Amino acid sequence: MDAAARRVATTTDAFFLASPGRAGGRRFCLLNAPADPRGTIVYVHPFAEEMNKSRRMAALQARAFAAAGHAVLQVDLFGCGDSSGDFGDAAWDDWIDDVQLASDWLVARFGSTPLLWGLRAGCLVALAAAERAGEPRTALFWQPAASGKTVLQQFLRLRTAAERLAGTSGGGVEDLRDRLAAGETIDVAGYRIAPELAAGLEAARLEPSSAVDRLAWLEIASGDHPALTPAGARAVDNWRAAGVEVDADAVSGPAFWQTTEIEVAPALIDASVRALGSARLAA
Repeated sequence: MDAAARRVATTTDAFFLASPGRAGGRRFCLLNAPADPRGTIVYVHPFAEEMNKSRRMAALQARAFAAAGHAVLQVDLFGCGDSSGDFGDAAWDDWIDDVQLASDWLVARFGSTPLLWGLRAGCLVALAAAERAGEPRTALFWQPAASGKTVLQQFLRLRTAAERLAGTSGGGVEDLRDRLAAGETIDVAGYRIAPELAAGLEAARLEPSSAVDRLAWLEIASGDHPALTPAGARAVDNWRAAGVEVDADAVSGPAFWQTTEIEVAPALIDASVRALGSARLAA
């Protein structure tokens, strides 16, 4: 039977979840699900503007997962998208709380522990949430960021680049990091980033952990013969050496999380559905 024949009817529901965490407020959620899902998934979006660039891909993938029989909950983290709060008031722990909130809701609704699906820096948040939960989880990492320090550094460079273009004499990245460490909130490319968020992000590492026992690692590459980046290949080897079952692959497509126009990567959607259907990742 082909993939199209296995597709099932699904529904899409938008709603808010009240957060009992430190930040409080409500989190916007979007649920794509069949009537009787055989597994559940929480999507953890990437950092800052990458979230907006990726919305289309996340929506398409969530629908594809639902059509393949899984309930998918997309949640806007505190201060992001349509959720309560301002990005500049977010702390790293707030985002970890939000992933746990989404996971708990899926467990209560469907009775199964969800797979954690992260994109870029969302992989770091997903891993931190798995470690806090204290039980092994299955994960799907899309173009994972190896460290939050690198994510933060690249983000701060947006400000220094803008200052150079404007001919202003702002400090460099290290100066901005020092200001964050001293307790100052920094404005970067239309986003305010607070010291608490910067500190948590900078400390985050995507290293092998007992909190993940099964993992699909997928990357986007250009050309007709896509391959994992050298850094990605080393990371996959490290996870396997730590005893984690890893399915790794690279597919052709655009870097949709950073392109000027909104783009999609159909090959990544197909590869993700295949990975979810494998013996190692199926719920």
